[in-house]
Amino acid sequence: MKRLISFISVLCILLSLPSSSFAAVEIKIGHVLTADSAWHVNLEGFAKEVAEKTEGRVIFKIYPGSQLGNEKDLIEGLMLQTIDGGLIGGGSFQSIDPRFGVEALPYAWKDHQTAYKAMDGEIGKFLLGILESKGIKGISWWENGFRHITNNKRPIVVPKDMEGLKIRVTPDKMRLDTFKALGASPIPINFGELYTALQQGVVDAQENPLGIIYANAFYEVQKYLSLSGHTWGSALLCFNSSAWKRIPDKDKPVVEAIANKWRDRERQQIINEESDMLAKLKEKGMKVNEVDKEAFKAAVQPVWKDYESVFGKDLMELVRKYGK
Repeated sequence: MKRLISFISVLCILLSLPSSSFAAVEIKIGHVLTADSAWHVNLEGFAKEVAEKTEGRVIFKIYPGSQLGNEKDLIEGLMLQTIDGGLIGGGSFQSIDPRFGVEALPYAWKDHQTAYKAMDGEIGKFLLGILESKGIKGISWWENGFRHITNNKRPIVVPKDMEGLKIRVTPDKMRLDTFKALGASPIPINFGELYTALQQGVVDAQENPLGIIYANAFYEVQKYLSLSGHTWGSALLCFNSSAWKRIPDKDKPVVEAIANKWRDRERQQIINEESDMLAKLKEKGMKVNEVDKEAFKAAVQPVWKDYESVFGKDLMELVRKYGK
């Protein structure tokens, strides 16, 4: 009888505890940037606030620096339901569908706000629909920022300055075609090998957001920084469909709202960092100049024409609509 009373007492105590005490949903989120990047800092803030607002029912654990794999690995894992979640560059989803390259059309977005409206609006919604059919739940569009050109030869002011320049680019076809249209010689090189390639003169130039240029000390092996702003890149916070289903229905709207809150903070940090990083790169001795963006826009129009068949007329019209 005493044992029964003791058992009932323990059971009553357990039932009186909040469900988070014994039924937390734990989800791992991976990304490829460093622990001091805007991505990671704001993902940690997102995870902390979700844990607080759900009273511990939903726990996100963040893994930076490709600990869960590179972006190709993360995407494959999401589709196979073996990776819970990730913050992944939007362009990397071209491995699923080439239309994810649309955000990187050269000179599609005149500023950050224009790109945000597109990705938070019809273009982002369209792309999320593609992922939904692949078993991936996209939550919110974060940012990687505008890309700029560095090199060791000369300041880049007009497209003619690009002629013959050996420039490292990401290995997607549109990026290669863009720099060919500008007269350069684009070469796809693994990012991990880029510093050495620049140092040894394998390539003369590279293109990346200012934060990445600074964080990877490219100023040590590059003299000129030309603020081309030729391409903008998003980042998508997403989960595999199984991981998303594990989150209690009452907590899903909470997670989405908090994701958007920290998305906005991450975007603002990227904008703030651009000014900060530019000043730091100047302090490191880089020669900084503006480019003739109208001349560059005119030079890449053949790329827009060629890729209309890839992205489709309707999607291209949306880009033009938001890019006005």
